[in-house]
Amino acid sequence: MEELQKVLETALDEKLDRIILSNTRDASVSTKSRIRPVLIGGELKFQETRYQGTKVFHENFSREEMAERILKEMQELYRQGEISGGTIDATVLVSKKGKMTVKARRRVGAAETPDHARKDQDGNSENVKSLEHNRVKTYLLPEGEPIDFLVRLGVQTPDGRITKNRYDKFRQINRYLEFIEDVLEELPKEGTIHVVDFGCGKSYLTFAAYYFLHVKQGRDLAVTGLDLKEDVIRNCNALARELGYEGLHFEQGDISAYKGEKADVVISLHACDLATDYALEKAVKWGAKVIMAVPCCQHELNRQIKNDVLRPALKYGIIKERMAALLTDAVRAEILEREGYDVQILEFIDMEHTPKNLLIRAVKRSKMRGGSAARSLREMEEFLQISPTLERLLPEEQR
Repeated sequence: MEELQKVLETALDEKLDRIILSNTRDASVSTKSRIRPVLIGGELKFQETRYQGTKVFHENFSREEMAERILKEMQELYRQGEISGGTIDATVLVSKKGKMTVKARRRVGAAETPDHARKDQDGNSENVKSLEHNRVKTYLLPEGEPIDFLVRLGVQTPDGRITKNRYDKFRQINRYLEFIEDVLEELPKEGTIHVVDFGCGKSYLTFAAYYFLHVKQGRDLAVTGLDLKEDVIRNCNALARELGYEGLHFEQGDISAYKGEKADVVISLHACDLATDYALEKAVKWGAKVIMAVPCCQHELNRQIKNDVLRPALKYGIIKERMAALLTDAVRAEILEREGYDVQILEFIDMEHTPKNLLIRAVKRSKMRGGSAARSLREMEEFLQISPTLERLLPEEQR
């Protein structure tokens, strides 16, 4: 405990990147905790984001309170901690018998990039000012460090600088990897992790996932990207070969007709309209451990939704379109919950860049759930007179 206390005395300052506490002893209390510094009302605080099932809680503490809380949580709740500070990195492991091992190393300062508006873990803007005028942001793929696929895709220059007008793409890639980092513990610990990326497009994020999981994390990985465009697939396969990414390949095809090997992780980013439903169907029937989907062009329910009570709102085309899009993703999330997944709907990137930015992240927890949640979903579908495709693909009575 004294060694951890000394590490915290060094790490808990405005230069802290993050602290992640995980491997819980009691999932009903919390599955994971993420800690970072924030400046509120001119005062340095440390914000703990605690995950409990599908719920996320935020609470701010002083430096002394945060140190005391971490020490207590590592004694009573978590078995693993990762600390990334401005001058120190550390890992904390607690054995089943309660023995704590702390491994720490000093480091030279991290790469610096402007930290504009801060976001919380759900992606929402916070009433938090930058910690400094030149507050640094440490990304999982840091600026200033050339990364082969980012250079080849034109996001970085050969010396590691972000290409002009590609900073938003750089931030999006890192944001995406943060979502993956959050669920690392859910992936198989041994053997090959199979990943399928439906509708991969130019595959910035497919290459990013492979690089992060295989190169950075050292996991044995087999990634398949699927897309309809022949030229896109040809170019992606050529780049994967040039980079020596042996576990990454791309195929041309339609999601609904795909018959490849079942996957542990299913990704579907901006698959249009019903393509997202077919991707989710594959994932559920495979029993995928993790699902990450960013739907777009949700037209189906916009054509179906009818309700006399909501008629004053539905008569406006743009209102109906947005309501239908949100309801589509809500129904998808509820069906995944019914199929035994813990589901979160998170903001993927800032609304200023695209309105199609909600990410459905689902983690497999149990067998199919029924009961009141399933009945509530049916009641809502009847109320709105909708018949979603995913409900047809995954009918409750056949699961």
